[in-house]
Amino acid sequence: MRAKEPLYRKVNTRTHRVHHGNGGEYRWSRNTKREDRTNRGSMHDGHRHGLDYTPLFKFLLAHVGDDWAAVHSEAVARLDRAEPIFWMVARSEADRNRYIRVGECSYYSGLYVDDENRLARVDPDLRVEDMEPSCACCTHTLNGSPFTSVFKPFV
Repeated sequence: MRAKEPLYRKVNTRTHRVHHGNGGEYRWSRNTKREDRTNRGSMHDGHRHGLDYTPLFKFLLAHVGDDWAAVHSEAVARLDRAEPIFWMVARSEADRNRYIRVGECSYYSGLYVDDENRLARVDPDLRVEDMEPSCACCTHTLNGSPFTSVFKPFV
């Protein structure tokens, strides 16, 4: 029996001109004579670049209405860490959002676990037609479908 595919994929981070927000601040200050404790920490600073969790988000959307314990255990078994599940699934009622934004222009429906321990959408009536893009240069998507409305600049 084959193992199931992981719910994340590696993104090419070695391509020319691909920047991930990790500037050269340490490089500019490492040989100074001044004793500065801020430069003595890890160079990586907890960043985890190069992973795309789009397959996880589509997996969770496909299992709306299913038993949360089964969905959660399968997702955790196919991930490198469990934290990305809760980017989309609210842990408490205060954390519930109609949609979440991943990256610059990718939006997904917000999810939560209902009283019957089933995965549910926060706003089941949210449609791609309801969403408006924030700029004209990007392709904005909701659950993988492009927005149908066009950008309306502020006047």
